[in-house]
Amino acid sequence: MADELRYFLTAVGYFTRVPMPQRLAVWVGFAPHYLNAAARYFPAVGLLVGVAGALVTGLAWQLWSPSVAIVLGMAATLLLTGAFHEDGLADCVDAFGGGYRPEDVLAIMHDSRVGAFGAIAIVVALLLKWQLLVSVGEVQGGMMLLAVLVAGHGASRAMAITFLATHDYVRHEGKAKPVAQRLEARSLVFALACGALPLLWISPWFAIVTVLVLAGLRAALGAYFVRRIGGYTGDCLGMSQQLAELSIYLVAAAWKFY
Repeated sequence: MADELRYFLTAVGYFTRVPMPQRLAVWVGFAPHYLNAAARYFPAVGLLVGVAGALVTGLAWQLWSPSVAIVLGMAATLLLTGAFHEDGLADCVDAFGGGYRPEDVLAIMHDSRVGAFGAIAIVVALLLKWQLLVSVGEVQGGMMLLAVLVAGHGASRAMAITFLATHDYVRHEGKAKPVAQRLEARSLVFALACGALPLLWISPWFAIVTVLVLAGLRAALGAYFVRRIGGYTGDCLGMSQQLAELSIYLVAAAWKFY
């Protein structure tokens, strides 16, 4: 149990910007295998990020319009994660849009600067998230909006983490290298459960449709990653999470829960 708590706290430290008290950090410690073991908690951390965003959205809703409240909730999640996944989306769009050979794609992806393609991708993604969540709130109500927000953060990360079980990490070194070892079956099941259960809580049929959409998206992204670079990178996981989150909000905005 103590080891599992260490793995979970390692995941919180890796996937968010939440500061860890010094005494707790000393207790957790660090070993190379912690990061790979922590990967299964990626969706659970996503649920916590979603809960934080939902809390900020709900509180802000009491003072401002729903549209403003949703922006503030989104800002809270960006602060919590350090725009970790949005950065991956920008790097991938820049790299896949500007590189031809696999080595060129990986070189552009490694560049810390954001190009025009990446900047446009971030702007479009954030605007689309905002408007989709506004639409969910207007049509389905505030409580459904908050539920979709939490579920979206968890399920999107569950989809992204599945690449660790089936695809190869293509960099010899990189920030994601310690995480990107093959995910064992038990860890994969746990990660998928963390992503699927909140969807089921919203609606079983909504969960089924959303899982099918995410499965199709995953198949398309996996084939594209293999064709372009032979596998995936940490940035590819960030891009996958962002596209999965958007897909969940698209399904929710089109869904009739009543």
